[in-house]
Amino acid sequence: MIKLYQFPISHFCEKVRWALAYKKLSYKMCNLLPGPHAKKAMSLAKTSEVPILQHDKNVIQCSSNIIDYLDATFPNNKLTPINEMQQLECAEWEKFADKEIGQSVQIFFYHTLLKHPDILIPIFAYQGPWYGKWLMKIVFPTLTKKMRGIMRINEKSAERAKLKLKNAIDKINNRLLDHSYLVGNSFSRADLAVASLLAPLVQADKYGMPWPSPLPEPLQATVDGWQADLLWVKKMYAEYR
Repeated sequence: MIKLYQFPISHFCEKVRWALAYKKLSYKMCNLLPGPHAKKAMSLAKTSEVPILQHDKNVIQCSSNIIDYLDATFPNNKLTPINEMQQLECAEWEKFADKEIGQSVQIFFYHTLLKHPDILIPIFAYQGPWYGKWLMKIVFPTLTKKMRGIMRINEKSAERAKLKLKNAIDKINNRLLDHSYLVGNSFSRADLAVASLLAPLVQADKYGMPWPSPLPEPLQATVDGWQADLLWVKKMYAEYR
């Protein structure tokens, strides 16, 4: 039995959800509440970070490590190329996605969403324990302060994150001018990583939770302005998710 401990809103968790779906693997989704999740996460792994995948006696943390494990354990629909040079290219794109996209999306989105508990609390509690909304209302002020402090979320960091995202999108589109995929001639973990971490910007239907519509401003105006540059992300979701 595969269990995935995760947050529905997390794009790093979406990366693993997509990998599991692509490999057509059955699994149990265990949705945790941000903040209170730490106790459960620390009982399973070394840190409180999600996603955490549990399979038999194996516990794997970090989305890239989980894909490594899934490819090694369930080689059907492999996401890692056989070619060693392409493996290195995939690793570089994943590092790029983590550093330039993953953290930037978190900072840019949460800077606005944390101001809207009426929107964010139902997302945090989505398909979680029955007491989720009640508990999140209690811990939300403390959680907001901790998230802003730990993740360094503020007006300036949100503007920097927005710029980093635009630069990352431009780099991806430059690569795709004469390529259909980021690495080689077929879908790989590089495409999955980049597309999943950009998915909040297109509010992908198959993401794993319903997105609020519209997003609070200035998020909605920004993502609206980027849609023409995110067609490849939508294509990857339509064809491979």
